[in-house]
Amino acid sequence: MNRTKKSFLVAGNWKMNPSSHKEAKKIFKEIKSVAQKSRTVQTVVFPPFVYLNEITNDVIKKCSLGAQDIFWEEEGSYTGQISASMIKSYKAQYVLLGHSELRALGETDAVINKKLKTVLKHELKPIVCVGEQIRDTEGWYLHTIKTQIEVCFVGIAKKSIKDIVIAYEPVWAIGKGATREATKEEAGEMAIYIKRVISTLYDTATASIVRVIYGGSVNTKNCMSFLEAGHVDGLLVGRESLSSKKFGEIIGLVDGIK
Repeated sequence: MNRTKKSFLVAGNWKMNPSSHKEAKKIFKEIKSVAQKSRTVQTVVFPPFVYLNEITNDVIKKCSLGAQDIFWEEEGSYTGQISASMIKSYKAQYVLLGHSELRALGETDAVINKKLKTVLKHELKPIVCVGEQIRDTEGWYLHTIKTQIEVCFVGIAKKSIKDIVIAYEPVWAIGKGATREATKEEAGEMAIYIKRVISTLYDTATASIVRVIYGGSVNTKNCMSFLEAGHVDGLLVGRESLSSKKFGEIIGLVDGIK
């Protein structure tokens, strides 16, 4: 009997890069050429807002487009904000919410909750980021994650959970300020814990269908380790997603998982 291979989500967050629309279009096309050959990977690219128009015509089923953030109002006097309707007009399907860099600028779980409701209302697919600043030895970081999820999911109907992806990104393992890389055991344990929190908020069946991906200095050398235990459903890649060669290699490695 043939077993169906598990599908994975591999997302690339370009942050405030690259510096020109020409380069953005080139990188996306190169990523798309790899993504379209994958059998088990859904690729999503999150470019800066200003590049959505440049990339929208190159979007294919296996390589989706996402927005790095969203505002919860439909329209009005909100200088600098981007609405769900604007995002959808450029064929974007996903929205990144609660990224640690936005949280560092003051974004709260209550604000993320408002954005999440807007994303779901417009039938977009949210990737909600959660993660602790410090991995303490007393286990208080678990309370941080629990609180983030509880507040972000206030008023979210059970039927909507299947459309939500949760990205675990430990801040202490990200970028120049990283104290160390997270281990595959830590990523797997947190994926299990996140599903346990969802189970408490809803039920076990609902928790079993929520997808949890890992993000935290993911690269070509460590990407496979985070998926080995089987609890993580994909990856959120930062700087290496700007290299079509490296990001393409990550997609290929994940696609090869048996």
